[in-house]
Formats: sequence, C-alpha cells, structure tokens
Amino acid sequence: MTRIITVFMSASEMKTKYLIGTCVVNEGEKIRRVIRKLNDFPDYGVLIIDDGSTDDSLRNIKHPSLNIIRNTINQGAGYCVRQILAYARDNSYEAVFFISGNDKDDPADIEKLKKAVEAGHDFVQGSRYLKGGEFGGMPFYRKISTRFIHPILFSLITGKKITDSTNGFRAVRLSVLKDKRINLNQSWLDRYELEPYLFYKVITLGYKVTEVPVRKLYPPKQEGYTKMKPITGWWSILRPLIYLGLGIKK
Repeated sequence: MTRIITVFMSASEMKTKYLIGTCVVNEGEKIRRVIRKLNDFPDYGVLIIDDGSTDDSLRNIKHPSLNIIRNTINQGAGYCVRQILAYARDNSYEAVFFISGNDKDDPADIEKLKKAVEAGHDFVQGSRYLKGGEFGGMPFYRKISTRFIHPILFSLITGKKITDSTNGFRAVRLSVLKDKRINLNQSWLDRYELEPYLFYKVITLGYKVTEVPVRKLYPPKQEGYTKMKPITGWWSILRPLIYLGLGIKK
C-alpha cells in the first residue's frame, strides 16, 4: 500500500522536464542533509520513495517542489526505482536523475548528468572511477567489488567498457521505457536486480550510453553507510548479469 504526499508544488505546476528521484529507508539525518542540498535545484521536480521508514526523518521537511510516496511496508530498491520511473512517466518528465538518499552523492554533479542527457544520451552512468571522479569512506571489500569484480564482469557480458557499473547515481531518459524489450515489471527485479538489468538492456539494445565522473563519499560508519548486505546484496546485483548473459531471463 502506498500514499503520495505533496509537500509543495506538483510536477505539473513546476513545468519542469527533469525529476530527481531517491529511495530511502530510515536514513535519519542523512536524507535531511540531501534535501537541504536539493534546495539549490528548485527547477527540478523531486520525488522521494519512503520505503517503509519508521524513524520520522521525513517529517517537517522543506523543498520548493517535493513529493513523497510512502510505502507502508518495505518493498525493495528495485520496486522503488520502478515507482520513480512510473511517476516520472505519468507526469511527463523527460528524464530522471537518481541520487542516493544517504548523502553519498554530490548533487552538484547532477549538472554533468543533465549535460550528457541534453547531448543526446539515453542513459548516463555516474562513475567515481573515471578521471575527475572521487570516492572515499568505502570498506575494502566494496572497493574491490565496485571497481573490479562487477564492472569487469559487466563489461565482458555487455561488450562495452564500463568503469562503475554499480553506482546508483545516474540519469535515465524516459523514452527508453517505451521499448517493449525492456520489461521492468518482473517480480525478480524488486530488490537490487532492477538497476543492473536496465543498464544491461540499454547497452545491449543499442541505446546511447555514456559515463561521467562524479563524487561518491560514504558517510561515517556509525551513521550507517549502506543497507546492502555483503553476500545476499551482492548476489542480488550480480545475478541479472548471469541470468541475462546466459539467456535465462529476458
């Protein structure tokens, strides 16, 4: 069950073609910091999917163009990304810029994503590992998995060199969702699988894809730097590559 809460103006009132979207679960002060930073982007729509939070972190917030969709129970990251894309489609946005709800991304880098979209790219992947990018505060196993294991496997399977295949800081042009060969409404995509699935699809179907350098700095560990579990979470983002590469899933 979901509820939509309009905090300020609706998308139609703002007459904007770009939406900034994020998903959160009990992110406390981190999501409040993100929203304060997004106050510098009044010309964008902003949508937060609150995926079953119980910490009241989204109470009494302020932003000139913010909507919140509240899921009464936790549905999963992929489910929430699907909600953002559906909302953007239903409100006639041209592109969505996905940003982390736990304050790992720098909203100033949205301008790089926007320029790439306006240059004609359909999918723009933020990369902390490209020249000009930056990263910090990551545990060692994440450095290995995000810089080497996943992008190497992803590049081999898709045939396109990608330096940062797991970074959720990216832009998607909504027109790609009209392609019937891209089916996001599959139950196995409800957790972390949906994002690598979509990334794989846009590359292998011939859409215009690029990477841009971005910053990704993890918050202090005591604040909780990730909700992803080391084993089950990583299997969740690896299995789309295996399933799609072997033709088990479409």
